[in-house]
Amino acid sequence: MKVFRFNGGRIGVANQEGWFDVTDSYGVNPASWPPVQMVQFIADFDSCIKNLLAHADTKPIDAESIRLDVPLEWPNKLLAYPVNYVKHGEEMKSTNRADRNGFFMKANSSLSGPNDPIVLPEIPGREIHHECELGIVIGKKGKNISREEAFDYIFGYACLIDMVVRGKEERVMRKSYDSFCPFGPWIVTADEVPNPSNIQARLWVNDVLKQDANTKDLIVDIPEMIQTASRVATLYPGDIIATGTPEGVGPVNRGDRVRIAIENVGEMTLQVK
Repeated sequence: MKVFRFNGGRIGVANQEGWFDVTDSYGVNPASWPPVQMVQFIADFDSCIKNLLAHADTKPIDAESIRLDVPLEWPNKLLAYPVNYVKHGEEMKSTNRADRNGFFMKANSSLSGPNDPIVLPEIPGREIHHECELGIVIGKKGKNISREEAFDYIFGYACLIDMVVRGKEERVMRKSYDSFCPFGPWIVTADEVPNPSNIQARLWVNDVLKQDANTKDLIVDIPEMIQTASRVATLYPGDIIATGTPEGVGPVNRGDRVRIAIENVGEMTLQVK
């Protein structure tokens, strides 16, 4: 199933039978602040989804007539793992590695959706790079999660681009500009991704393939990411973990078009401004 936000924060789901608006049947106000409606929906999903699909207030929608928003706007945490592919470490000549350095944080306000542009800051002389990544969405609260239990805590997956200004400032600062974490176009529930440890992720800039790698080549694999993060911080429904990028990162410029596609998850194309 696909779970998404649309038209200013309404909540929708899509399955083999079609696309549906569950906002009214779930009983949330899309305009309420802070925008944590999707976080709550993820937390309640298993207990409510069957009733919502049968609810009289659940209405079918035309997928072609809606505007998809970022599917998660206000998660409790947005975590990311640096240098999690060997070849990316080699291309960056980096001594950092995810298995040695652990995770870092990006500002939640860097999240943007499939119909939002990547807005480059005015930093003359600096390169701003794309990084193609798989986004993992946590589905339930967990602390000290074991490798064996890790996949039980995953709600779903989404495409994620970790934009970054290259330079010497703290990584968190260089990666936290507004629009520097395109995420979406929806969240695909975990049952729809047969083997997340073996899926292909690709990224193009202006139709030129720049990144093409498989999650089987991650240094720190998905269960270990969840185990490591949960030893430090309690994970909550809606938390996002970015898996790290493969080799092929490079600069983007205003006017470029960036496309990301991840097997069994989805794809989105973004304009750079």
